[in-house]
Amino acid sequence: MAASLGPVEVHEVIEAADSGKAPAVCVLVGSERLWIDRAVDSLRAACAREGTPGFNDDVLEGKGLSGDSVLGLVRTLPMLAPRRFVLVRHCDAMSGGELDRLVDYLKEPAPETCLVMTAAKLDGRGRFAKAARKARTVVEVKSPKPGQVGGFVRQEARRRGHPLDREGADALVDAIGANLDELDDALERLSLYVGESQPITAAAVADCVTHVKAENIFTLVDAVGNNDTELALATVANLLANRQAALGILAMLSRQLRILARMRSALASGLQPREAAQRAGAPPFKARDLARAAGHFPRQRLERAFGLLAETDVALKGSRVPDSLVLERAVLELCQR
Repeated sequence: MAASLGPVEVHEVIEAADSGKAPAVCVLVGSERLWIDRAVDSLRAACAREGTPGFNDDVLEGKGLSGDSVLGLVRTLPMLAPRRFVLVRHCDAMSGGELDRLVDYLKEPAPETCLVMTAAKLDGRGRFAKAARKARTVVEVKSPKPGQVGGFVRQEARRRGHPLDREGADALVDAIGANLDELDDALERLSLYVGESQPITAAAVADCVTHVKAENIFTLVDAVGNNDTELALATVANLLANRQAALGILAMLSRQLRILARMRSALASGLQPREAAQRAGAPPFKARDLARAAGHFPRQRLERAFGLLAETDVALKGSRVPDSLVLERAVLELCQR
């Protein structure tokens, strides 16, 4: 790979690094830790191929870091190896003046060094950010859109050697959500559960991951929508008995209501239920159930529900009242129209 990195996707950086090609400078910007960590690991491995692992490997933290400290390392020749690897984590925590010390280096980086910098976000007004983009060293690491999460799951299953059909992928996303780290962890467990090269099915997801999250949360939302306090409280009790934390239940409930809010909006725009479900970030096989559930939550009821959930979140984090009681009170109030 050339000294300056072109406008590529993070998976392309990983693929190039896996083939032994590492750029002189790579600035990974974004909050999706799974892809950033993989890119860093691949770039580090690419630099260590012909040398002793860890011998030419330096890791720096951005907070309080001086630009001269970085320059001193990147301009040091590697020892008994063709490349040196320097990682600056959280470079956005460096002061603007210290980051600016690296601007000239971006124009003529040392070919013997691979400088990798990570940041959640760069100040686009700063000299460093402008110079990094001009040098085409910035790689935006974006979280997948709701409709792309299923593709990520299937791709990761194939990487582990397992066939995964759309139904299984949808079931996994429905159970876990869009958090890539949690999905990756669930796929690792599923891989061990089904055995080498065996297909991962929706049934395996239900057995191994957590049917509790997927089914009981939807049951809870359905019970709330139908004002069925008895079923709603029984479902909460079941979740708590299965060692689901009250805050976790609240988070899953909030997520499901957000999906319903997006579903209502998508249906109102004229989309068919399956298209509306995809727009809402839900698997298509849930379209009919979601369309029905959305009918129980008009806009004003959703607004009231989100306000109540926010209050419950505060209460769970700061109240001395038992979590189970706080959650039950919230559910009872949600059941009132």
